[in-house]
Amino acid sequence: MKKGLVLAVDQGTTNTKVVLFDESASAVSRGAAPVAVRHPRPGWVEQDGREIWRSVQAAVADCLRGRRAGDVAAVGVSNQRESVMAWRARDGAPAGPCLTWQCRRAAGACERLRREGGEERIRAKTGLPLSPLFSAGKARWLAERAECPPDELRVGTVDSWLLWNLTGGRRHACDESNAARTQLFNIVEGKWDDELCGFFGVRPASLPEVLPSAEIFGKTSGAAPLPDGLPVCALVGDSHAALFGHGVSSPGTVKATYGTGSSLMTLLPAFRRPTGDVVVTIAWNVGGRRTYALEGNILVSASVLPWAAKWLGLNGDPARVDALARTVEDSGGVFLVPALAGLGAPHWDARARGVVCGLTFNAESGHLARAAMESIAFQVCDVFAAMRARSPAPLERLLADGGPSGNDWLMSLQADLLGAPVWQGKTVEVSALGAAGMAGVAAGVWRDAEEFAALPRPRREFAPRMPARRRERLLSDWRAAVARTLFSPGDGRDFHPTSMEERDATEAI
Repeated sequence: MKKGLVLAVDQGTTNTKVVLFDESASAVSRGAAPVAVRHPRPGWVEQDGREIWRSVQAAVADCLRGRRAGDVAAVGVSNQRESVMAWRARDGAPAGPCLTWQCRRAAGACERLRREGGEERIRAKTGLPLSPLFSAGKARWLAERAECPPDELRVGTVDSWLLWNLTGGRRHACDESNAARTQLFNIVEGKWDDELCGFFGVRPASLPEVLPSAEIFGKTSGAAPLPDGLPVCALVGDSHAALFGHGVSSPGTVKATYGTGSSLMTLLPAFRRPTGDVVVTIAWNVGGRRTYALEGNILVSASVLPWAAKWLGLNGDPARVDALARTVEDSGGVFLVPALAGLGAPHWDARARGVVCGLTFNAESGHLARAAMESIAFQVCDVFAAMRARSPAPLERLLADGGPSGNDWLMSLQADLLGAPVWQGKTVEVSALGAAGMAGVAAGVWRDAEEFAALPRPRREFAPRMPARRRERLLSDWRAAVARTLFSPGDGRDFHPTSMEERDATEAI
């Protein structure tokens, strides 16, 4: 086993975290820096790629303060997925904003493809439903507006943008887990697909080389504050990294990452044809073995809390929503469905809009706050149930990570609603840990993925205690609330853009 520390960069939607891990996978140093998110129009969500890179540099400097960078054996990167960057090859200057995974400006393009009958082909090759969540429509939007000759344009997910900057523009590559979320990558054949690129009008030549998740992608070059020559040994999407960080190596366990949105993922023994409610994706490729997974994506999870805090006059402070929710014993029959950017799994309705229902004269602000908090757990239940129905292995527990997973009463409620144990991970930076694990395996810090998975991970178990009859009643009422957000199937209505971003997207194609 090679000695040395592993530096993990976890580039998320609202901040970048950097963690230094030793050979026991213990965090020995941390750094962080915020990243601004902009909403130039309703439904449009973007960031500045240069700010993302500067946040990485600042977080790395914070993490390495007082330490020798020469002790670092490898660098691993986990990143926000589906977000897309475009830049010029000659100087690395962004050719537009970073369009984040939450951005809906490709909704019209997706609807056009659906009308033209492309959805079935796309789903068969990518495992994904047509949705503006995924990268392809956003990549087209950027390419069409880039003031750059086509052969000079580089397009990629955030991992490829960070690798470009880490290596001084020498490497344009991404890993299979990120490529699998673009709707341009054939997850069965493991390559960019000409038909898919044609559907979305994206030039394959502009896309990054796709490599396994644990691989020597290149070496740092002029990427201050890192010294030259450090090997970048892993790129991986944050949700995939979290599953690997939990030490999951076989089917039967679901992990849920609670963040701005939420992702539930469980391993599959082999590729299987995708269904309508949860997706099939590549979990990772480590040690030359491609591993598949079922996944369900929740678009609005913890991000409902600052929104609710503004709505309730709490100065946008999510902690005050939590405190207010605890002033009541339950939600008093009030339900909040946070379809603020449509609904993801298991409904996949981009046109759904948020609903608050069950209001009476007895409803108070505490009940609304409680309903906001509970919406996080209810949505996880919906995806878990869909996965249970599709998984060839029985799903018996949930591994929880991400900021809200540290809330004990929320995790207790989650176990009650699932009717299954929830294991609360005590490693806060589990996505960073997963990226470090992959990088460490590629660099020889750990012999293989099995040795990394066997390392001890502190957890706390929450067992379900709610009576089954009450659980079923709550879930039934929640599903009735969700039904209010959806368009009725078979109502004969065609797609008509209902918001500015959908009108603009439709007019642009």
